[in-house]
Amino acid sequence: AVAHRLATHASDVARCWASQWITLSGLPLAAQLAAVRRFAADPHFGVREFAWMAVRNAVIAEPDQALALLQPWAVDADPNIRRFASELTRPRGVWCAQIEVLKAEPWHAADLLDALRADPHRYVQNSVANWLNDASKSQGAWVDETCERWLRESDVTATRYIVQRARRTLRKAGADA
Repeated sequence: AVAHRLATHASDVARCWASQWITLSGLPLAAQLAAVRRFAADPHFGVREFAWMAVRNAVIAEPDQALALLQPWAVDADPNIRRFASELTRPRGVWCAQIEVLKAEPWHAADLLDALRADPHRYVQNSVANWLNDASKSQGAWVDETCERWLRESDVTATRYIVQRARRTLRKAGADA
């Protein structure tokens, strides 16, 4: 009853607290994702940020299962849900534990990222670009190849924006060389 009251409260702070109960739930990954979805779609950005942090450790524990479960989220009608799929699986993330397997082998997330490569919403585009920028720090050649492929297959404004932003670390490394 308390969790429901927090989850449906008008205050974004209360909804942030409610999202964190999922971390402590002991639910399997699929159930955690189902429970966090309402927070991933929340109108307040802070609640959405707490949402992906709430299930991050479960994703780290089962990255392949998470990527499979999140594939439909990457094509959801709600841009907040699409961004969640990207943000939750970022190899390095922000203020959270890293997903070592995706740092070493980011291609495990290729299907998820491919679904987002021409997303029309800047909010999603920035997350996808940041995802690739994270990966470029350990797998620069793969990121560069992915960006080239995307430009060949989807040369639209959204994809060009994502690619430009995704390559910022690679450009800096080239300038420093």
